[in-house]
Amino acid sequence: MELTARKKEILKVVTERYIDAAEPVGSKYIAQAMGGSVSSATIRNELADLVEMGYLEQPHTSAGRIPSPKGYRLYVNELMERRQVSDQEAAEINSALQGKMQELDSVIAQAGQMVSSIVNYPAYAVTAGKNSVTVRRYDLLPVDAMSFIAVVMTDDSRVKSQLLRTELPVEAEQLPALANLLNTHFTGIHTEELGSKLMALAPQLGAELFMPLSQTIEFATAVIDNSERSHVFTTGQSQIFRQPEFQDLTKADGLMSLLTDQKSQLPVLDANTPMQILIGPENVNEALKDASVVVASYDIGDNMRGLIGVVGPTRMDYATVAARLSYFAESLTKMFGKNNQLPPKEDDIP
Repeated sequence: MELTARKKEILKVVTERYIDAAEPVGSKYIAQAMGGSVSSATIRNELADLVEMGYLEQPHTSAGRIPSPKGYRLYVNELMERRQVSDQEAAEINSALQGKMQELDSVIAQAGQMVSSIVNYPAYAVTAGKNSVTVRRYDLLPVDAMSFIAVVMTDDSRVKSQLLRTELPVEAEQLPALANLLNTHFTGIHTEELGSKLMALAPQLGAELFMPLSQTIEFATAVIDNSERSHVFTTGQSQIFRQPEFQDLTKADGLMSLLTDQKSQLPVLDANTPMQILIGPENVNEALKDASVVVASYDIGDNMRGLIGVVGPTRMDYATVAARLSYFAESLTKMFGKNNQLPPKEDDIP
């Protein structure tokens, strides 16, 4: 059976109407949308063919049709009109990103929150761990005679601090010298070198200095190990309950569990893929069988890549989500770039 131009036009009408209304689409609406150029009888025959071909489905309780995952895939690949963000959308995204950049983890988490508010679906943000992380700077802050705060800044802009308690008293006046020692000998090197450097310096230090130095190096090693792993931040999970498909709590339970407790299983992109749309069964995870995911990548710099994903029903407005997510990802790349400028809209590109 051939997928004719008229069948494609009908599939496009059904898909876009269902995205807007979340209700099965009947032949009467399709006839009106096509300007009365095709009779209702012909449309009903075409709808039956599209069901038989697997592009449409007919819910048991309705005479109307809805797109199947196969139908959505054809729509996204061939029928969907690509759109750009509007001036207002671009202004909102740019405004959200103009704030001063803070610690990397905070920026990534905030990016997910921004995307969720922009598209009105749950969103997630992933930082792909850097292949090799080193410490850029150490700071030691006094607390009392038996404790101090170690602050570690890595070369991927993460800043972590921890209260460290010592078994021997450490005078506040000694901490600047220790910090200088750390910044002289223990920056810009890999974790396997930190231990050997520490042991090489051990004979020159008394126990009262070696112990806090060792504790700080141990903390720095943990920070580096953590920085080299991917991190996933999810936000806007409650947005899923606004969609008719997921108002049945039993149906939404698996998806909510994935978004809150199993975040590491959310889809990620292959290298060098700027954007991907996964529809229903195309998602490997069973919790996403009735959902779609749009994922875009952006460049953080220093050989690091981040991902922003949107999770919604298969009925999601793919054109709008893809346009907003693409612009947002490009904006993040520019923000992390050296010139720290936001990208122009396509209309502004000469």
